[in-house]
Amino acid sequence: MHYIDLGIFVGYMVLMLGVGYYFMRQNKNQDDYYVGGRNIGSWHIGLSVVATDVGGGFSVGLGGLGFVMGLSGSWMLFTGLLGAWLAAVFLIPRVKSDPAFANFYTFPQIFEYLFDKKVGVIAAIISLIGYLGFTSSQLLAGAKLASGTFLTLGLTEALVLMGVIAVVYTVLGGLKAVIYTDTVQWIILMLGFIFIGLPVAYFYVGGWEQIQATLPDAYFSLTNLRWQDLANWGITIIPIWFIGMTLYQRIFASRDVASAKKAWFIAGLFEWPIMAFMGVSLGLLSKVAFEQGMLIIDLDVMDPEMGLPILLRTILPPGILGLMMAAYFSAVLSTADSCLMAASGNLSTDIFGSWLQPKSEQAQIRYSQLFTLILGVIALVVALHMTNVLDLMLYSYAFMVSGLLVPILFGLFTIHRNPLAAVFAMLTGGVVTAGLGLLGWELLWGLDPNFFGVLASLAMYLLVSVFNRDYKQNKITKYA
Repeated sequence: MHYIDLGIFVGYMVLMLGVGYYFMRQNKNQDDYYVGGRNIGSWHIGLSVVATDVGGGFSVGLGGLGFVMGLSGSWMLFTGLLGAWLAAVFLIPRVKSDPAFANFYTFPQIFEYLFDKKVGVIAAIISLIGYLGFTSSQLLAGAKLASGTFLTLGLTEALVLMGVIAVVYTVLGGLKAVIYTDTVQWIILMLGFIFIGLPVAYFYVGGWEQIQATLPDAYFSLTNLRWQDLANWGITIIPIWFIGMTLYQRIFASRDVASAKKAWFIAGLFEWPIMAFMGVSLGLLSKVAFEQGMLIIDLDVMDPEMGLPILLRTILPPGILGLMMAAYFSAVLSTADSCLMAASGNLSTDIFGSWLQPKSEQAQIRYSQLFTLILGVIALVVALHMTNVLDLMLYSYAFMVSGLLVPILFGLFTIHRNPLAAVFAMLTGGVVTAGLGLLGWELLWGLDPNFFGVLASLAMYLLVSVFNRDYKQNKITKYA
């Protein structure tokens, strides 16, 4: 890699660390660190939401889908559009207008309020595990980009590099730094796609005639997928908008209901069609270059997710490559930092919050930073043992969805709030999904284990509710 590209990349990373240090100096309390002072506008929130949800992992994952199946891979993010708009219509008014939630920092605090302390702790553990996995997927995405771009940099070394940068930056700045830099990072990624990645790759492979001649027609169709693919993406991605800790943090950080809803509508449109088609199109172009023999790749160990970074390394001139890599790394950081903040909030507030009694607000921030650092190191260790970005992301999503979706829907939208039923539903959903995933069985109709985890969770909630009626349906806790 040319020294100009290396200089641009290093300069960008130093800038991000500087932003983290600046906001560390600005943060005065946990409101600043975890929910950005609760007064952030809709465009900052909206771009932060889409940067977090799509980010580097989905950018690399979409490239892999485009490499394997073409434009039909864009349907994966259509489920993100549906989830965002459904949450804007139903979830945000329920959460943002409820005064009981006005001082919350985390998603599991809502579980504790609606059910009881035990339910809140279990929800926090599930969310913590899920977001640790998701953070790991982002570090792995960044490492694949780095190792695919820097010829002398191995995947392990790249992982350590990405881990140190992402963790230190997040530890320093908190959510306010995350949201404001997400806005800039997302704009950088979009401009990189529109003005650098897509046009340069398009002309490099020979234009439309060469693209059409190289790939089968299925790559240009929107129906080159099974109904099971769309169903599995839907059951995994749509519900995350109702149980995602990173999303609740941004609801809490929004000024009011109207600005939060606007932010979610903005995020949905950026996910699909804008980001979806740009991501898979770049993956499709990397497939064309691969078939034409333009990419230097070991055919025996070809990873579809490596096609895109190798294409960019091959086609972009010095200076431009550095800018494009900065764009991709910004997307990785924008998701990794948010997920790490979510996991840190679960640990410091929901799990250990009642045990820790810091004497000052600055001491609270220091505890939060320590937990963020510890979890970042754990996420890095997990990433070192995984190989596929998209699989790790979807496994993490599925684990959280199957455990948390049913109880939160009953808690927020019905009066049937049974703490024991919630506990059994969370444990059953998570265990069924994780167990079926580990066993690797061929499931009915080729559906994802998450389907069966959610159904098992629903059945358990209803069953326990029927046989355990000794509870208050409208429980009020200390947060009321």
